[in-house]
Amino acid sequence: MKIVVDAMGGDYAPIEIVRGAVDAAKQYGIEIILVGDEQKVKNELAGYDTQGFSVSVVHAGEVIEMGEPPATALRKKKDSSVVVGTKLVKQGRGDAIVSAGNTGAAMGSALLGFGRIKGIHRPAIAQILPTVKGITLLLDVGANAESDPQNLHQFAVMGSIYSNKILGVANPRVGLLNIGEEETKGNPLYLEAFKLIKESNLNFIGNIEGRDITCGAADVVVCDGFVGNVVLKFGEGLARDLMAMFKEELMKNIFVKIGAALVFSQAKGLRKRIDYAEYGGAPLLGVNGVFIICHGSSHARAITNAIRMAKECVEKNVVKSIKESICETMNGDDAGDHR
Repeated sequence: MKIVVDAMGGDYAPIEIVRGAVDAAKQYGIEIILVGDEQKVKNELAGYDTQGFSVSVVHAGEVIEMGEPPATALRKKKDSSVVVGTKLVKQGRGDAIVSAGNTGAAMGSALLGFGRIKGIHRPAIAQILPTVKGITLLLDVGANAESDPQNLHQFAVMGSIYSNKILGVANPRVGLLNIGEEETKGNPLYLEAFKLIKESNLNFIGNIEGRDITCGAADVVVCDGFVGNVVLKFGEGLARDLMAMFKEELMKNIFVKIGAALVFSQAKGLRKRIDYAEYGGAPLLGVNGVFIICHGSSHARAITNAIRMAKECVEKNVVKSIKESICETMNGDDAGDHR
């Protein structure tokens, strides 16, 4: 298996990207193709012993920066690392791509390079979140600022497939994120989406509220990308700042400091559960290829885990499963390729 990695995408590229890619090649025994400035990437690779496993470099002379407008950048920078990497997968020279670069550019490159799965109107970014019962999958977390009811229905279908195939949930419970549990709650978008999902063959448990996400009320939580991105960023900030406030309180006197040292020495499991790096990245579901989008501030461990995620998506044929499910669950009109 060959996983293409955008070596120039992210706040810590190429140093952390290369390190994470090398670790993945060692751990998973797969071939890694690093795409980016050949000299810079090879300079980083020189610091690692890569004997016995395959890590190669494909040159790309341009980089789409994090703050660049995606549409303009994709038009102007045809030789950017994310575009070249996507082409490698499209040409069959790689099985999947991982990028921690500009999210909009990654999504645009995937749409232009892979196209959408027939029947999928819009792709969705699916993010794993920790809960008190394990994990849940939230989508969409930012691929689409606006969605229609049919989009939310398709997000539910794709999320259920991913939860089953990759996360190992036998019959994923699907919840629609709303302002109340009652079927009559929400705006027209969510009222109509509720009807569509309820009429499907999914294991739909109805509306859930924001407070229900972290208690594990559903295995898959569906919302539009605007809401999903706000939820995701709020959760990240809350986890970070609660931990900071907790530490501040524990450091107020020597006796509490001693107790804090004992607490934190036993809290490795908790820190691991709430660390996004453990989950690596978020798959862009609905495109006709495997594309894993990572957090822009990803360090090596997150990249390694994102590559693992890409490997599992390829091995378990997630794209094929979505194609088959869309054909089965959507009627003739809905299964058409709406563009």
